[in-house]
Amino acid sequence: MPGVVRATFGACALLVVTVHQAGAQENPGPVAEVSGGWVGFADDSLVSEGFVGGNARFYLSPRLAVGPEVVHIVGQNHSHLVATGNLTYDIRAPSGAKPRQVTPFLVAGGGLFQTRQSFPTGRFTSGEGAFTAGGGVRIANGNRTTVGVDARIGWELHLRVNGFVGVRLW
Repeated sequence: MPGVVRATFGACALLVVTVHQAGAQENPGPVAEVSGGWVGFADDSLVSEGFVGGNARFYLSPRLAVGPEVVHIVGQNHSHLVATGNLTYDIRAPSGAKPRQVTPFLVAGGGLFQTRQSFPTGRFTSGEGAFTAGGGVRIANGNRTTVGVDARIGWELHLRVNGFVGVRLW
C-alpha cells in the first residue's frame, strides 16, 4: 500500500509541475483541503464512523481539476485507509480574476480501500479497489480560502458526508 500512495503523490506532483507550466492564466491555482465528517457503511445495519482526510486539486481548465485524496476512518478494533485520485468538475466557472462566492461541484474518484482489523490472535489487513462519486458546494471565504460540504457514495459500499476547509496555494 505505501508504494501505491507514493506513486499517487508522485504522479500528482508531476501533474502539478506540468499543469502550472502549461496552464492558461485563467485557471485557478492548486488547492489543498482538509476534511472531516461522517461515513456510514452498509452492513447488517448502518455502521456509523467518523473520518479525517485531505486532498489536493490541480486545475486543468477553469472548471476541471484532478488530484489525490487520502481519508482515514477509525472504528472499534479496525481502521480504513482510502486513497483515491479524484476528478472534480465545478458546475459554475469563476468569473474574471475573482472566484465565485458559491461554487457547486461534482466529484468522482477511484483508487484503493484498505482495512486493518485487530483480533485477539493478531492483525488482519486487506485491500480492494475503491471509488466515490457525489457533489457539494464550496464557498469562497476571501481570495485564497474556501469552506464547503459534500456528500458521496462509494465502494466499499458507504455514504459519506463531510465538511472541508481549503486554501489556494498560489
